[in-house]
Amino acid sequence: MTHSINPQTRRGRGPARRIGRSLALVLPVVLVLSGTLAVAGVNWSGTPSGPVLPVADTAAASGASSRSDARAPHEVLRDRLLVELQEENPGVALTQLQQAVNDRPSLAKHCASIARSLGRAAVRVYGPTQAQSYARPVCDTSFATGVVRAAR
Repeated sequence: MTHSINPQTRRGRGPARRIGRSLALVLPVVLVLSGTLAVAGVNWSGTPSGPVLPVADTAAASGASSRSDARAPHEVLRDRLLVELQEENPGVALTQLQQAVNDRPSLAKHCASIARSLGRAAVRVYGPTQAQSYARPVCDTSFATGVVRAAR
């Protein structure tokens, strides 16, 4: 057995290095996506022991407290935010929508439809140009979609 004095070196990168680099690029993306999906799939609301949304103002304004008890929480939230939009401005209503969804993630599936309703109502109250000025990325810019559809 003879050994050469000059050690032989590999000319290219080996397959292990290529696989390692591929995993280093793909693995963080997979972990972030799977974590996001896992968090989104969890029922964070639990079993509420009391009223989750303040219903008193909406019930007093409509004069039908027994009917508001039977309504879904997202409908109560929508009505409350539409009143807030008229009393304050769309920016305040959008902020409250984002806070409600953050506080109660089960409302997230209704967030886009509520934001579109706010956009349509903002066009009726403020006109398309001023309503668009309040747009922000709440619920995937659904507010702006409602403004555009109502302005047509």
